[in-house]
Amino acid sequence: MANEPRPRCPICGKPPQPQTRPFCSPRCAQIDLGRWLSGGYAVPAEPARDEDEEGQD
Repeated sequence: MANEPRPRCPICGKPPQPQTRPFCSPRCAQIDLGRWLSGGYAVPAEPARDEDEEGQD
């Protein structure tokens, strides 16, 4: 277990702080939140199909 990599802040790579884990600071947490809210991150998914198209298969 001594060779396990230590977790790092996903924004800047510094060690995380307990109060803002997994981030190192409130600033990095806010940067990450801003990226989610602006669409910088996205969960991959297939486009939704219209109900009209479902009956045509």
